Amino acid sequence: MSFASRNIIRRFAHTSIDWSSPHFKSNPELSAAVSSFRAWAASAEAMAEKYSAPPSAIDFANYKSSVRDTSLVESLEAFYKSASPDPLTYEWSAEDKAEKMKQIEEAKGRLAFTQEMIEETEAELEFMRANRTTRETTGTDIKEAYPDIAAETEKEIEERKWFKDAIA
Repeated sequence: MSFASRNIIRRFAHTSIDWSSPHFKSNPELSAAVSSFRAWAASAEAMAEKYSAPPSAIDFANYKSSVRDTSLVESLEAFYKSASPDPLTYEWSAEDKAEKMKQIEEAKGRLAFTQEMIEETEAELEFMRANRTTRETTGTDIKEAYPDIAAETEKEIEERKWFKDAIA
């Protein structure tokens, strides 16, 4: 398992995601991507569990009794006992780390912008619901609800631009 995989699992292990959310089932492409991600996460979890403990000791006595050339098993056993490889470490390069942090900051900025847009849109929807037009709605009601459109319409009437929006 790569460093990035372990890092992602470690970062998101504490979060609870509702995989049955309608958002994840909204379109087939997203649904397939979520399914493949969940499969990858499950396999990564299984591998992390499998390799979290040190490996069990090798029973060389069993192999000596079952292999004809015991000198081969003895040489492998001597090599196994004498070998002590250095642990594999991954060093995250400063450039890559800086690039990822920059991407995270940009994503946070986009998230803030998106949240702001959501709030504005919800306020606009609430305004539109409150000012729905019905058979009883008068022109004055519309002018009061949408003063910018009323001002534009008055300007067009004064300038005698009767068909401004109708003729290209």
